[in-house]
Amino acid sequence: MRPYSLLLSLTLLAGTARAQTAPSITAADMPVAGDSLRLSQATPLLPASFPPITRNGANQTWDYSGLVAVGQRVQRYESFASSATGLQLLYFQGANKASIATSAPLPAVGGTALPVTDVKEFFNLANNFFYSVGFGATVSGTALPVLYTQGYDVVYLLPVVFTNDPVNNYFLSNSIIAAAVPGAGYLSRKRQRINRADAWGTLTTPFGTFQTLRVVTSLADHDSVALGGAPGQGFDVPLTREYKWLAKGQHVPVLTITTRLVAGQEVVSGVEYRDIYRRIVRLATRDAALDAGLVASPNPSAVGSALTLSVPADCGPLTVSATDVVGRVLFRRSYAGSMGSVRIGAETFSGFRGVALLTVQTARGTATRRVVRE
Repeated sequence: MRPYSLLLSLTLLAGTARAQTAPSITAADMPVAGDSLRLSQATPLLPASFPPITRNGANQTWDYSGLVAVGQRVQRYESFASSATGLQLLYFQGANKASIATSAPLPAVGGTALPVTDVKEFFNLANNFFYSVGFGATVSGTALPVLYTQGYDVVYLLPVVFTNDPVNNYFLSNSIIAAAVPGAGYLSRKRQRINRADAWGTLTTPFGTFQTLRVVTSLADHDSVALGGAPGQGFDVPLTREYKWLAKGQHVPVLTITTRLVAGQEVVSGVEYRDIYRRIVRLATRDAALDAGLVASPNPSAVGSALTLSVPADCGPLTVSATDVVGRVLFRRSYAGSMGSVRIGAETFSGFRGVALLTVQTARGTATRRVVRE
């Protein structure tokens, strides 16, 4: 073999070896103040041709290039000093020190959230932990701290690395968050978070191709709520899993697929990926046939009971999403829909009480119904 041919072969082999190395996610890969990151949402009805989320292990290949954006948002991170006000400046110092903040929904404990505005989640990065310190919000013009009263919600123990050892490839944290507002009530959530770095390999999305480390996060929550002087109630929230593909220098997962355990089955409830600006084309318009045949019963329905949606038998696979009257997402689920009806279990509403808007989306279009849970 000629010398330059041998050198070229060795160079190519070295490059291949580098490309097949599992990335290590460090503090440099976490969000920082000044980040403005665009994220696209895709329908949770993933085609069967897409790689299964259960695919794990070393040197995998995941091709999600066929994802189509149906919505977008921008996740901005600010310095703590520029985002916290009033009581928040007092409570998120010292032992509860925060460094950055981002807009976020207040945890809807039991499907119920406090009547607040300008909600922010505060994070810190210290001692190899990237963790949530708590939330801040405004109630009637007053800044409200919503603190973790036991532990913190540790999002990542750094560095995050892949290992085949089942004993060492996970990290567990426990935390309790609580909020009390005079006249409004009391909310608390006890959370157990388990992270497992179960795979690594090449991921392709519409945003690009990345060498990634896949982390599966399991969130087991127990909620307690007492509103308007009523006795407190406690209940377990259906298990949530976040399948997150992390890449060097991206600061957020380049792809997150969220699932919830419903009736013993893991159902995809959300798909979001790092992206560029895209003009969203609304393919799903109002479907007259679906609108005519869509019936929710019983309506009103009692908290703790199931709800049945009657749909046209030929509508095919469908997605049901629910929001409250101020636009907070209660759930998003996928169903077969081929039998002419869909049963939405009581656990899907997670104890929500009030008026909700159910939007049913099929390949032909959408229809919406107003339902009351009392």
